[in-house]
Amino acid sequence: MRIAIVNDKPMAIDLLSNIIGSSPHSVAWIASNGCDAITQCAGDLPDLILMEMVMPGMSGVEVTKSIAAATPCPVLVVTASVTESASMVFDAMGAGALDAVETPIINADGVIQGKEEFFTKLRRIEKLLGLANSATARVADIAMPMVKTNLLAIGSSTGGPNAVAQVVKSLPADFPAAIVVIQHVDEAFAGGFAEWLSTQTALGVKIAKNGDKLKHGTIYVASTNNHLIYDATGRLKYTDQHQEVVYRPSVDVFFNSLDERWKGNMLAVLLTGMGKDGAKGLLRLRKKGVYTIAQNEETCAVYGMPRAAAEIGAAETIQPLENISQVIKQQMKNLK
Repeated sequence: MRIAIVNDKPMAIDLLSNIIGSSPHSVAWIASNGCDAITQCAGDLPDLILMEMVMPGMSGVEVTKSIAAATPCPVLVVTASVTESASMVFDAMGAGALDAVETPIINADGVIQGKEEFFTKLRRIEKLLGLANSATARVADIAMPMVKTNLLAIGSSTGGPNAVAQVVKSLPADFPAAIVVIQHVDEAFAGGFAEWLSTQTALGVKIAKNGDKLKHGTIYVASTNNHLIYDATGRLKYTDQHQEVVYRPSVDVFFNSLDERWKGNMLAVLLTGMGKDGAKGLLRLRKKGVYTIAQNEETCAVYGMPRAAAEIGAAETIQPLENISQVIKQQMKNLK
């Protein structure tokens, strides 16, 4: 890939350039501020942009939004501090950034720390970009039968943090269902995502842990680089199986476990994201009688996962993001 670097820190630029130079990838160009990045992106679109969050002038979030609007290009957030930049990271992911990773550093022994994690992200993004689907989906206009549910399962990827927040922010604190969110996010950022999400909703938010039994009014956020499943004991569990699945945690893996083991009522939602993860699992749930919802093209940061769901008839209804929480509440009215 031809990779652009947007970063105002000379040491970080040098290190990232050297790391990229030691791989099959190449540096397309370097920008030390947001305005320069936008200009260079318009004249020479790279395959991927490495975006720092904290810069003078325009922040990385503002630059990501501007590039997404003018010359869409995949963005990987590369930030020096996960904890200090957590809110900005998820704002950037809501604007379309694919993923995030900490900036590699050189320790006192001269060893580069974080290099392998950085390359893991690049490999994952390469695979992800190869899975993008450009076919056109047909939006179904299907009546919405009332169902009873005690679980709301949500899957999302690129642009997902803001989309998830918009869905859950209008749900009441006594929402009569448990909510499980499978968002494609690195383990290191999952805690920050959960903390940020808790500021956007009246519901309780926690990191999903092995053995968790689902409770109404609580949002459980998948948090590791393994997959989250609903196991035979009726609890959440992380598994290192399904190594072939590029998305971690995988929406399909979680949805499939619900299809196999969930005995109660359920709603399932597939939000914005690149690739196809969640589409087949959503179809399995719909065939089981679960009411399924997909986000429409116009309101998606990246219309990949919902598009794939629409193409195979997995979504019972396709809705703009601003309508999804209302549809969920309509479906919850007859819940015991």
